[in-house]
Amino acid sequence: MALGSPQQRALLVALLLRRGRPATIGELVDAVWGAEPPRGAVTVLRTYVSRLRKVLEHERGAGGGPQVIVSVADGYLVRLPPHALDLAVFERRVAEAKKARSATDLSTAAELLRAALELWDGKPLTGVPGPLAEAERHRLDEQRLAAVEVRLDIDLRLGHHEELTAELTSLTAEHPLREKLHGLLMLALYRSGRQAEALAAFRTIRQTLVTELGVEPGEALGDIHARILSADPSLGAPPAPESATPALTPSDPPAPTAARPAQLPADLPVFTGRETELAQTHALLPAGGEHPNAVVISAIGGMAGVGKTTLAVHWAHEIAHRFPDGQLYINLRGFDPTGTAMPPDEATHTFLDALGVPPGQMPGRPEARTALYRSLLADRRVLLLLDNARDTEQVRPLLPAGPGCLAIVTSRNQLTGLIANDGARPLTLTPLPLADARDFLARRIGTARLAVEPEAADEIISSCARLPLALAIVAARAATHPSFPLYAVAEELRDSHGSLDAFAGGDISSDVRAVFSWSYQALSAPAARLFELLAAAPGPDISAPAAATLAGLSRRETRGLLAELTHAHLLTEHFPGRYAFHDLLRVYAAEQAGSEETAPDREQAVERVLTWYLHTADAASRFLTPHRPPVPLIPLLSDNEPLKFTTYDQALNWCSAERANLVAAIAHAAGTRTDVAWRLTAALWGFFYLRSHTSDWLTSNRLSLAAARRAGDRRGEAESLTGVANALAISSNLDESIDYYHRALPRWRELGDELGASRIIGNLGDVCLRAGRYEEALEHLQQALEIDRAVGHGWGEGICLNNLGEAHLRLGRLDEARTYLEAALVVQRATDNTWVEGISLDFLGTVHHQLHHHDEAISHYCQALTKHQAVGNRWGEAQTIDHLGDVHLAGDNPDAARTHWSRALELLEEFNHPDAAHLREKLDALDEDQGPTAVT
Repeated sequence: MALGSPQQRALLVALLLRRGRPATIGELVDAVWGAEPPRGAVTVLRTYVSRLRKVLEHERGAGGGPQVIVSVADGYLVRLPPHALDLAVFERRVAEAKKARSATDLSTAAELLRAALELWDGKPLTGVPGPLAEAERHRLDEQRLAAVEVRLDIDLRLGHHEELTAELTSLTAEHPLREKLHGLLMLALYRSGRQAEALAAFRTIRQTLVTELGVEPGEALGDIHARILSADPSLGAPPAPESATPALTPSDPPAPTAARPAQLPADLPVFTGRETELAQTHALLPAGGEHPNAVVISAIGGMAGVGKTTLAVHWAHEIAHRFPDGQLYINLRGFDPTGTAMPPDEATHTFLDALGVPPGQMPGRPEARTALYRSLLADRRVLLLLDNARDTEQVRPLLPAGPGCLAIVTSRNQLTGLIANDGARPLTLTPLPLADARDFLARRIGTARLAVEPEAADEIISSCARLPLALAIVAARAATHPSFPLYAVAEELRDSHGSLDAFAGGDISSDVRAVFSWSYQALSAPAARLFELLAAAPGPDISAPAAATLAGLSRRETRGLLAELTHAHLLTEHFPGRYAFHDLLRVYAAEQAGSEETAPDREQAVERVLTWYLHTADAASRFLTPHRPPVPLIPLLSDNEPLKFTTYDQALNWCSAERANLVAAIAHAAGTRTDVAWRLTAALWGFFYLRSHTSDWLTSNRLSLAAARRAGDRRGEAESLTGVANALAISSNLDESIDYYHRALPRWRELGDELGASRIIGNLGDVCLRAGRYEEALEHLQQALEIDRAVGHGWGEGICLNNLGEAHLRLGRLDEARTYLEAALVVQRATDNTWVEGISLDFLGTVHHQLHHHDEAISHYCQALTKHQAVGNRWGEAQTIDHLGDVHLAGDNPDAARTHWSRALELLEEFNHPDAAHLREKLDALDEDQGPTAVT
């Protein structure tokens, strides 16, 4: 059948994939051309439809039945019997196979799956252009591969392991990151009497995962490996299908390898109505509690204030039990009127934190973080709630790729691209039906009160246009004043001239004023002033102490005012002690501030909180980086003292909770208070480094650098250039980092700051050392050493001597390395630099090891171990114990080597350090050298 041009075929594909559901013109345009359609795309589209109709009618012949492509409203749909699509036949056979498998009829299930897979002929949608086809190709490939995995698993249960090894070997080569396939291959090889090859297959997938993603295999694969090593009898070929032991069942994901998050916001206790919408959402999941065989995406849209998030959260709580691997939630701030939408990479980083990925294993590149995120979700059943999305591009990188997950997305936009290209099921919320609106009020102010004044209640509902947000605020006013008759509340609404009508059209300039004003006007004067000032605070939320600083009030007084605002539903306490606006309420508060507060008063309030953030961040940095030169502070502009910390964890937790606000504060200060911007960025150096927030670190330093240059602030420019270089170095952008260090160096020298210059030169030496530029590193480190000695900076001198020793060690100049390291120890002990002393002792141990001084190496390593333990350097402790194992192995004592390496591995596994992988390889190699008697 000649279906015309590639774009015409893409149109037919878009209609066929709707499975009899209508597609709008806009959705079809997106499906064929994406975000940049040609001029006159709608006309071209209608021409394609006309041509396709002629082709299809010609195939049917005269009297061939009803029209295939039917016009409906603003779009088209395709009418075909279910058996006309091979995809539908495939899905039906897979579903039948699943039922047969559940009934333990494995032979029938296998035959059905083979018949289903025979329908596939090469790459799906080959030659079909457009974003929809591209997305569908990936989805269909995944659907086919999932069916292949199930069929292979069943064949293994039926005892066909020897016949499967060749097919599984080919599939694992084609899909090197797919753990399920590797597990099935290991099992098939083991059951075929090929234990060594099964173990080699494990090493292959493990090496691939560690190298490409920086993660270890999942627990299921690790369990298979351990059971093969121990010759677990349950792994043997099953005597009969009924008694087969499911070693790795594709339909049942392995035990989670990461944390189990539970991030859903609290469900609304007085949730009511939305029965029709809830029925539609529940219909997206298989009946009877089965798990979805593909990613399910629900896009909940509608106007602001209509209750999208409330419905999404309520539904999520109802079905959370069906997703045993956890629930992830994030507010994407897509329509935050006072800030920017959250970048997808920031959301990915947040989710990886929630899934338990430690900072040391966080990939540096955004695409690597996305790959790790999708890998972690590939075999897990997780519910994701992506709230307040701006557009499809913000959401798509956050969608999981594997089956079994549900993504709920809320947005004021229609997200047409997500619906057309990713198979999202749209649900558009409208204002509440009259009956639901009455129930809504009754749940909040009591049925008796409504029964006394039913007409007034209906007038309130009408004036609020049945919008949940508006109804909630009116109900709060009525509930807090039980003596007010409802007719009086209705009269207030009439006096406001029905401005809520504009809300239904999406015009936020007048949509909520009539409703918000009642709560606002009922506030005490101090609470109203705080409400107004909070709109000016940088960041998505604010803590109680920061709010007190913003208002210039005591914390005790501010807590009372915050309680007044939350009771009036003008502010939300989304976490104990942390407060946030609904986005429209923030707009309203900003409007009130513009009319009630002078511009200088607002600016002064923001400056108070900016300097408070600076001083509190400085207090935190003294715990996180105690030996780093402190940032020169500017006076605190508030009577509120900065927070005080007594432990390292307190300081780190505060920075983590305030991260978004601190980054927003830096961005705000870069436009108004340059002196705050670069100082706050510099104070957060340790936090950004420890938590791997390199994107925030780099962005904040670049903003501070631009601001400092505009203001002619030479010290700020020097600090910011150094900060950019540091962030680039941690991100492994070594060449660019070196370039920025070279830019920073003359700025420090212009300032006459020799210590600052020495720090830059020392950093240059360290980065050149990491980049393998050893001679250049030696030159920089020698310069830094001379400066430190000239100014009497013993702390820096001890570090430089250590780094020079390391550089010579890497170059194989063992005598020079030993000389520098022994000199470093003298200086470090004089300056009480125990941390670096342990590192220098470790390097000296390595020098003696390479010189074959067995006893001296062990002595220095033991001394290093004592120093590491004294300062709590767990990574240094593990590294030194690892080196002790190396010395013992060289001394022909493999048992002692195994003991030390096992202990080092335990330490590294406590904080999931990537070096643990190398230790496991050493232990595996040692076991192989010792022969099978070493395996227990």
